[in-house]
Amino acid sequence: MVGEKIKEILGSLPDKVKLCAVSKYHPVEMIQEAYNAGQRIFGESHVQELQQKHAMLPSDIEWHFIGHLQTNKVRYIAPYISIIHSVDSPRLLNEINRQAIRNNRQIPCLLQLHVAREETKYGFTDKECLEYLRSGEFRTLKGVLVSGIMCMATNTEDQEIIRHDFHPANQFFRQCREEFPDLADSMHFRSWGMSGDYKLAIQEGSNIVRIGSSIFGPRTY
Repeated sequence: MVGEKIKEILGSLPDKVKLCAVSKYHPVEMIQEAYNAGQRIFGESHVQELQQKHAMLPSDIEWHFIGHLQTNKVRYIAPYISIIHSVDSPRLLNEINRQAIRNNRQIPCLLQLHVAREETKYGFTDKECLEYLRSGEFRTLKGVLVSGIMCMATNTEDQEIIRHDFHPANQFFRQCREEFPDLADSMHFRSWGMSGDYKLAIQEGSNIVRIGSSIFGPRTY
């Protein structure tokens, strides 16, 4: 069943859009089934759960960290994480840099924008993110690679509200690439869109969609 859903979703995506299968709270058996169907990118948002799954599943899985990441947990995933979607502060980026250097790595990171109406969601405002990039501090961090933008839409069924969240994120991504030409070689990823809104997200520029329930069904907490 999982494998069939993976193939169905992959078949619906444009060629340049990546599928991050959100596997948090789902058992390793279901992830293995998705892997057997050809899926290699999986998204997790809890460090301890990710550690357990990383140890039990094939070594060529590309693990994406997609949840709020505490600075004191970075060291546990720095040796192997493929990309961190949810960088929401300069402090976190600095710690990722420190741990990446300790592991002789350069870790791709996406800057998380706060575009949703809920105050509980994390992320930079547009203004904060621009101020940070204009400071040039990221250029001193040799262990990280600023690779794009991530956001989460407002939790609503209203498609126009969701579009209103995604559209400025795509505009902001374009602005960053224009204003900071030295980022053009690394800043490629636009990570927005989940099971209920990924088709709309692709219309609004996303090239990584984070889909969980449409693949694995309801979460088992």
